[in-house]
Amino acid sequence: MPHLHRPRSTTAKRPLALSAFLAASLAVAGLAAATAAPAQAAGVVPQTTTTTYTAPNPEPAYGAEAAALLETIPVKGRAPKTGYDRSQFGPAWLDVDGNGCDTRNDMLNRDLTDITYVTSVPCTVASGTLADPYTAATIAFLRGVGTSDAVQIDHMVALSDAWQKGAQQLTYSQRVALANDPLNLQSTDGPTNEQKGDGDAATWLPPNTAFRCAYVARQVSVKATYSLWVTQAEHDAIAGILAQCPGQLAPTDQSDPLAPQAPAPAPALPTVTPGAYCSTAGAQGVSSTGVPYTCKTSATDTRLRWRQ
Repeated sequence: MPHLHRPRSTTAKRPLALSAFLAASLAVAGLAAATAAPAQAAGVVPQTTTTTYTAPNPEPAYGAEAAALLETIPVKGRAPKTGYDRSQFGPAWLDVDGNGCDTRNDMLNRDLTDITYVTSVPCTVASGTLADPYTAATIAFLRGVGTSDAVQIDHMVALSDAWQKGAQQLTYSQRVALANDPLNLQSTDGPTNEQKGDGDAATWLPPNTAFRCAYVARQVSVKATYSLWVTQAEHDAIAGILAQCPGQLAPTDQSDPLAPQAPAPAPALPTVTPGAYCSTAGAQGVSSTGVPYTCKTSATDTRLRWRQ
C-alpha cells in the first residue's frame, strides 16, 4: 500500500493547536475555580465526601443530673501538651453534618436572631444579634473584615484542654466530631472568648454568673460524651458551681423515654366507586374526589353498596 503524504505545514501546526486547546481548557478550569471559591469561603461547603464524624459515647441519658454525671468522670492529672496542634481536630469549621453549611455559620444561625444572609441561600450569616450568655450583653454581628470577630464560636471544652485530658487517645474522626459538636460550641463575645483561651472551669468561668451552672453542665456532658477526664481542681470547681443549682440537668440530645408517643397515623382509606357493590358492612372508603362513602344497604335496597 502506498504511503500517504500529508503537507508539512499541517503537521507543524498540530502541536500549536494542541497547546492552544490545553491553554484554553486550563483557563476555563481556572475561571470555574475562581468562580466557586467565593461560595466556599462564604461558608457554603460543596459536598465531596461522606465521612461520618461521631463521638465515642452517646450523649448523657435524658434527665441525668450534671452533678451525678460529674462523679462518673475520671479525675486525673493534666497530661503534657506535647503534640497538640489545632489540625489534630481537623480543619477549622467543616460541614460535618452534610447540610452544605460550615459549622461556624451553623452556630451563628442557631444562636443569633434578626439574621440576614449574604445570598439567597440561608447559610452564610451577614448580620444578626447575639444575646451573649457569657456576658449577658447584646452584641450586633456584622460579617466583614474587622467586624466578624466581634462574635466568635467558643469551644466550651477548649481543644487544647481536651488534648491534655484524653483527646490524644481519641481517633482523628472523633476529635473532628468534638471540634464541631454543637454541644461543645457557643457563640459569644469575641474579646471574652479570647480572654478564656484554653482555660478549664478551675481557671475561667463566664462573667455572667447566671450562666455558670449551664456552662459547667455543658462541659460535664461534653467530657462524658468524649471520654475526657477532669483534674481535681477542675472537678472541685464544677462541683462547687453545681452545688448552687441542685438538679441542674446535663444537656443531651436523648429523648424522654417516658414521653407519650404520638399515635400512629390512621391507615389511608381505600378509593371506592360510589354505588358499586361492596362486601363488608360498615367499611369506609373515599371517592376519587375525596368524598367519604360507607359500605351499607339502603331503605329500598338490601344489597351492600358504597353509599353516602
